[in-house]
Parts: sequence; C-alpha cells; structure tokens
Amino acid sequence: MRKNTELHLYYGANNPILWNRTVSDHEVPSLTPAEAHQLLSDQPAAVLIDVRSNMEFLFVGHPQGALHVPWIDEPDWNINPDFVRDVRKVVLGGSGPASSFESVAVVLICRSGKRSLEAGKQLVLEGFTNVYNVSEGFEGGLDGNHHRSAEGGWRYHNLPWEQC
Repeated sequence: MRKNTELHLYYGANNPILWNRTVSDHEVPSLTPAEAHQLLSDQPAAVLIDVRSNMEFLFVGHPQGALHVPWIDEPDWNINPDFVRDVRKVVLGGSGPASSFESVAVVLICRSGKRSLEAGKQLVLEGFTNVYNVSEGFEGGLDGNHHRSAEGGWRYHNLPWEQC
C-alpha cells in the first residue's frame, strides 16, 4: 500500500512551505527506463527532464535529448524555487496558453528515482496532470559492491545517453 506523503519545500533553513494537499506516490506513475524511452518515442511532444544537479548532468551523463532543470543543485543543495516555472517554460517553449502544459507528458529522471518522484509531486501540486517518474533513474540503485549502473537505470539498459 502506498502512503500519502506531505511535500515540504524549503527556501532557506527556517522557511518551510507546506501545501494543504498531500500527494501520494501513485499520483506520479513510475515507468521503467525502457517504458519511458518507448513513451518518448511514441509521443513526440513529450519531454524528458533530468532533475539532477549540474555536475551529475554534465559529468555522469544523461539520456540523449533530455532537458535539464535541476530540482536540487549546488552549492547549497536547496530545492530550486523556480523549478515549476522552469519546467513550464520548457514544456510550453516559452509560448502558448498556460493550460496547454496539462496535455504534454513530462517524464522526470534523476539518479535513482527518488528526487524525480519528489519533483513530480511538486508538478502535480502545481497543476500538471501527465507526469511520470523513471523509477530506476539514470544510474539505478547500489549493487552489493555499492556500485551504480550495475543492476538498473537508463544507462544499464543500454538506452541512448551521452556525456560531456
């Protein structure tokens, strides 16, 4: 059974914002990397957004065609207060009616699926209705030797990716 979780955003150490509505994990459907890749192929208007830090996106690598909008980033590792606005810009391409983002599939990916799930919950709170989380992320979870990309993730499944 999935539990409902309250989503907190922190804009500085002592300024939490709590929404009156809770978002459950199932409100952001999870896709495997292969399912996400297929959805993106089947729906040309869909966007893949990598929510990892700048350093992860550039140096670890990212799915080909992924747009980058960090959810949490250096140097302070605070949640990006402009995340939703930045995603709207990406989805709308800077134009179009504000409601048109609802029909576009937004697929979110991070390292292992945790940050992208939290980012997806924020988008749902802000009115996005077609949001997906890549459950294994780009690198997947840790294996028995504490290595990533050995048991899951976009890269593990040999889906198209690139590195700077």
